[in-house]
Amino acid sequence: MLIRKLLTTTLFALALTPAAASFAQSPTGLAEPGDPTSARPGILSKIAIDQKIGQELPLDLPFVDDSGRAVRLGEFFGKRPVVLALVYYECPMLCTQVLNGLVSSLSVMNLTVGTEFDVVAVSFNPKEGPGLASQKKANYLERYGRPQTAAGWHFLTGTQDSITRLTDALGFRYAFDQEIGQYAHGAAIEVITPKGTIAKYFYGIEYSPRDLRLGLIEASDEHIGSMIDDVLLFCYHYDPASGKYGPAVLRMVRVAGVATIVAFAAFLTVSLRREQAQSSANSARGAMPPGYGL
Repeated sequence: MLIRKLLTTTLFALALTPAAASFAQSPTGLAEPGDPTSARPGILSKIAIDQKIGQELPLDLPFVDDSGRAVRLGEFFGKRPVVLALVYYECPMLCTQVLNGLVSSLSVMNLTVGTEFDVVAVSFNPKEGPGLASQKKANYLERYGRPQTAAGWHFLTGTQDSITRLTDALGFRYAFDQEIGQYAHGAAIEVITPKGTIAKYFYGIEYSPRDLRLGLIEASDEHIGSMIDDVLLFCYHYDPASGKYGPAVLRMVRVAGVATIVAFAAFLTVSLRREQAQSSANSARGAMPPGYGL
């Protein structure tokens, strides 16, 4: 009873501890407000990705899929989380790198497109049609190397109205550069919950398979993944500023503290039982009649 009370009290104290350790976060590389270097000239001032985590996407938006079929965005939601990529298919550089990075990350994950999650790519160029979308899907399906997952890949095109409503909902700001005839835009992918709620943003053109996996598992309410993933989600947290998962130091300290207490309690319990057994044995010897000693 004493050991149980000690263990319960210590665990409660650990849970209430506001901070058990501190660590320095690395700089994000973003300019501080008021910094003259934060001012971006010309078209670059129109480019940004404004996070809108928790906002629901307009699932009623009409698009055309890679087979030429008229669809609603909501058709690709409801069962599984979705990795969403805003790109345009004739982009000569950045969009290709975004999709390459996405497929490279997905290729080493044991979660499978079409089974645990879907991939939806949407062109923000209203002049592109299902022909280009179909070519892109074929290219990346071959690159992924799992042809049986074709039903989980969706490459969409649409009107300017649908594109604008979707990009606004995601906070994806871009602009067309008349001088070079190309779109200027940022690089990111988003993880969306099965209900169409924005869950995570991952920036750049290379995506950590671990981070993307954890993001998908969280977005699914942990309906996918393993027990090990549950432990990782407890020990790591998503940092919206960097778009990555980092160690949750306080949680890890708590886990280590709890493990130490449990180990100490187990040691104390075993020691007490040994002492009680030895005491009982000694008492039994003392109570033996003459001639029955060992």
